[in-house]
Amino acid sequence: MAKNKIIKKTFPVLNMGCAACAAKIDKMLNTLDGIEQAAVNFASSSVIVEFNPDVTSPEKIRQAVQNIGYDIIIEDDKNTSDELDLIHQKKFKQLKNRTVGAIILSVPIFIIGMFFMNMPYANIIMCVLSTPVVFWLGRDFHISAWKQLKYGSVSMDTLVALSTGIAYFFSLFNMIFPQFWISRGITPHVYFEASSVIIAFILLGRLLEEKAKGNTSSAIKKLMGLQPKSVIIIDENGKQKEVSIDKIKKGDVIIVKPGEKIAVDGIVVDGNSYVDESMLSGEPTAVLKEKDSKVFAGTINQKGSFNFMAEKVGDETMLAQIIQMVKDAQGSKAPVQKLVDKIASVFVPVIIGIAVLSFVLWIIFDSANGVTHGLLAMVTVLIIACPCALGLATPTAITVGIGKGAENGILIKDAESLEVAKKVDAIVLDKTGTITEGKPVVTNIIWLNDNDNKKDIFYNLEKLSEHPLADAITQYFIDSKIVEINNFESVTGRGIKAFVDNEQYFAGNRKFLAENNIKVNQQLSEQAEKWTTNTVIWFADAEQALAVIGITDKIKENSKEAINELNNSGIEVYMLTGDNESTAREIAATVGIKHYKSEVLPNEKSIFVKQLQSEGKIVAMVGDGINDSAALAQADLSIAMGKGSDIAMDVAKMTIISSDLNKIPQAIRLSKLTVKTIKQNLFWAFFYNLIAVPIAAGVLYPINGFLLNPMIAGAAMAFSSVSVVTNSLLLKRKKLNVPLP
Repeated sequence: MAKNKIIKKTFPVLNMGCAACAAKIDKMLNTLDGIEQAAVNFASSSVIVEFNPDVTSPEKIRQAVQNIGYDIIIEDDKNTSDELDLIHQKKFKQLKNRTVGAIILSVPIFIIGMFFMNMPYANIIMCVLSTPVVFWLGRDFHISAWKQLKYGSVSMDTLVALSTGIAYFFSLFNMIFPQFWISRGITPHVYFEASSVIIAFILLGRLLEEKAKGNTSSAIKKLMGLQPKSVIIIDENGKQKEVSIDKIKKGDVIIVKPGEKIAVDGIVVDGNSYVDESMLSGEPTAVLKEKDSKVFAGTINQKGSFNFMAEKVGDETMLAQIIQMVKDAQGSKAPVQKLVDKIASVFVPVIIGIAVLSFVLWIIFDSANGVTHGLLAMVTVLIIACPCALGLATPTAITVGIGKGAENGILIKDAESLEVAKKVDAIVLDKTGTITEGKPVVTNIIWLNDNDNKKDIFYNLEKLSEHPLADAITQYFIDSKIVEINNFESVTGRGIKAFVDNEQYFAGNRKFLAENNIKVNQQLSEQAEKWTTNTVIWFADAEQALAVIGITDKIKENSKEAINELNNSGIEVYMLTGDNESTAREIAATVGIKHYKSEVLPNEKSIFVKQLQSEGKIVAMVGDGINDSAALAQADLSIAMGKGSDIAMDVAKMTIISSDLNKIPQAIRLSKLTVKTIKQNLFWAFFYNLIAVPIAAGVLYPINGFLLNPMIAGAAMAFSSVSVVTNSLLLKRKKLNVPLP
């Protein structure tokens, strides 16, 4: 399947009742022709599908999902999100009404069943009250179970429908035909209270679960709320006109008043103000915006006002890309989740088997009350064994973790990178733009014999260069004249050369000059050696060096602090740079890096990462340039600086929007907290089922006569799911700006 044809889309999934449902859809989609990969997330009610449009389509995918009793929304327009919200609100309202109704009807049934069984018409009253609870308020369980059965599958709804249905009809039989049991020396009992209270408890659990799941995606809602619904533009006649945000076109001039949110990405054309960009950078200090400054959607204007021209609209804005990245990440699966999904998919059939076996064993070993106790045990096992807690354990923690990262200026592309980050024991940092500001300036220049009559040539040569340092040189010689350059050639990692008036000129590092047999004056050489913190660029003709220039890239204020924290946590930090040995050594010593490599070519960065990996290290690569992209792709964890190139950010699994190195220890801490939460959730989910199922089957009865009441089982099942989601939500309260352990 041609990779370049693969389309990746996220679709909302409807009608999922439990983790087993998600596993079933996941398994089915991954067997369809044309689908490269599909990942269903129960917590976010979504599926990420990578498919070949030549083989399949969203319509075919939807049909396949509908064929097994579920549905997806494939329409993708500005109203889809609102439509989905309305669906969820309607579902939540219906669920709330049914839960309240079930509780109101179940309370008197419970009281009669527990304390007033001998009152007149007790059984008939309980039957009348429980019937609407089981078959009307709890109808979704039976409808879903029937749909699953039609397609040859089972889910959590199957367990609920079976357990409550068996309890109800067994009670109905005992009420209408009590003599059947009395004639056999057995006192008949009814369990109407069990069937109705179970429905009430499970509905309550689902209600709390839905509410908690909604809270886990609050980061997306906050991000989407950063855009205004409408803006005022200046039309072609110079008049002000209010338009909705989806009507903005590139080139439109938009007026931003004090306190307003900026709608799209653009460039200031008139006026100035300070803008709060904390949603992008995580930094609280407002940034001055004046003519030619870039502004971004979702940021908030302060007291001034200005006009800006729209450059990126719709899905192109940085905010839209952040929202999509967070959505994709929250819908992706951590490696551990794939194992959990497999367990959830076989869990329900296994539980049904255990329930039937319990019933049979009770009949065999308890001749007096085997049928009654066996039926109770079967119902209780079916109720208490909930795969929901298991299915929610990982995705809820991942969703909250990625959302918290986004709120702190750390964009995480997928769940796997969030899980890997905690294992990192080696971090490779590109120097320029990562450790340093990435804004080099010329600080020193010496001309041979103080003769700078060739500066125009130097300027025009560097103007054609794509090297980041070339901008610093062209800015320094900004007033130079234009000269004609011929046969320009760039030698990667070395420098540039070209002809002017049939004479050849070179600009680059010392190696480049040596390779071309160019002499270097001793005075220039001695001076260059003194510039230990500078990157040194040489300018020469075909015979000798004409000038040496020193360029400094200021070290970021927080680089040393971040690197110290990484060192203190036991993570080995490496610096790679194209600079000479002395410059690299000086910068490494300044920020506290023990391991560094100088004069590194772009292709050598990925080789270095591979070398560390061959030594058994889990490597994170941090960079911001196109020349870092190969190394980023090679690393176990790739982190891009947000103010770097788009290619670096596309390749990277994490993006630090503010380019603040302190965010890297925070990302690692977030990973540790998230994985810890996942492990806690999985422990309690497994532990719960390990303990609950045997007790429900009646393993304690021969020892102390204890047989678990199905009502208590329903409450315990609901509590297990809610506790897992609540534990995940506690992640929101954790602080990231504390030292790594």
